[in-house]
Amino acid sequence: NRAFGHHGVEWEVSITRKYGDATEFARRAAASGDFDLVVGYGGDGTQHEIANGVMGTGVPMGVLPGGTGNGLANEMGIPNTLMPAVQVLCTSYNQRKIDVAQLDDGYFIQRLFTGIEPEEQTSREDKDKYGTLAYLKRDIGRLADIQDISYRLTIDGEQIEVMGYKCYVVNSAKAGTGLSISSQFSVDDGYLDVFMLSRDLKSTEEAVERFLNLKAGESGLYYWRGQQIDILAEPDQPVWTDGEYTGRTPVSIQVLPKALTIAVP
Repeated sequence: NRAFGHHGVEWEVSITRKYGDATEFARRAAASGDFDLVVGYGGDGTQHEIANGVMGTGVPMGVLPGGTGNGLANEMGIPNTLMPAVQVLCTSYNQRKIDVAQLDDGYFIQRLFTGIEPEEQTSREDKDKYGTLAYLKRDIGRLADIQDISYRLTIDGEQIEVMGYKCYVVNSAKAGTGLSISSQFSVDDGYLDVFMLSRDLKSTEEAVERFLNLKAGESGLYYWRGQQIDILAEPDQPVWTDGEYTGRTPVSIQVLPKALTIAVP
């Protein structure tokens, strides 16, 4: 309020109490015609909800980082503490158009992954205790029980049969730590990046090569790019988008190039 008052910005706030509230509040605000910007304060799950609320309305979204992982804020170059991020909203006229991935009747802006059941997801207690390292703790704890299963990927019409335990579809590569899964990925190139993790060490080697930007463009065994991606797994697998449980495979995803406008520094 100090920042908005200083800059003469009129604002209203709604408090979320459960999943889905942020999407509903954002959709209602964007449809009213009374607001120039709809902003979410929270982690990547909150930004996921705001994006779903404003998609198709033409109203830009803003990002105030306030979660365990603030990958989207990092991707957009937004400060990771509240007051400087609010100052961006008050003083910057810059906007960036980014790609959005459509999944059934919803959207995601960062990444989709499969292979972790809801009861295996990182607990709120671990997030509070370990921060972003809680996700690494979870994955290490699962290693002994992980088994590869059969995936059929269809990427821009090409069918790919591959074994693995976790499939990623990436739009934004930045993580909450500020590190990037790979410098090859871009949030506004009109493509989605797909990669598979497998017990085959080659998949890990290729993931590390992408992370370190080695052999750029040569990792083709467990890595693909496309605009339309279908995922079928046997047995069916849980699906997460931007850290939120979405459903189970099979799923069909398409990229919507530069479909979302975000206020940036």
